[in-house]
Amino acid sequence: MAYAVPGIATFSTSTLPTACYGFQTQGTLFAAVGPDLYDNGTACGRRYRIRCTGPANQNVPQPCRNGEVVVTIVDLCIACQPDQFDLSEEAFSRIADPNAARIRIEYDE
Repeated sequence: MAYAVPGIATFSTSTLPTACYGFQTQGTLFAAVGPDLYDNGTACGRRYRIRCTGPANQNVPQPCRNGEVVVTIVDLCIACQPDQFDLSEEAFSRIADPNAARIRIEYDE
C-alpha cells in the first residue's frame, strides 16, 4: 500500500437496508463509513483495500491476520469517526480476530 492512510476498523452484523443500495445485497465484503468519507453518498460503490496494522484496544493484543481485504462502501455510519470503517463481519474476520472488535488499519482506494 504505497499511499495508505491510517484509520480504525470495527465491524457490524447488521446488513440491510443500506443507505446506498436499500435492500439489494452487495456480497459479504462491504463497509459503512462516517460522514466525511461517505461524502453525501459519493462513496457508494467505491472499493477500498484494508490491512490490519495493530490493536486499538487491549482486549486482543495481537489481533491482525496476514493479508488484506477489499470492501465496497454500501452504507453511512453516523457514529463513525473520520477514517473509520465499520466492516461486515466477514471482511473484518479476514484481516483480524473478531474478538478484538476494534483495530488499527491502513487503507487505500
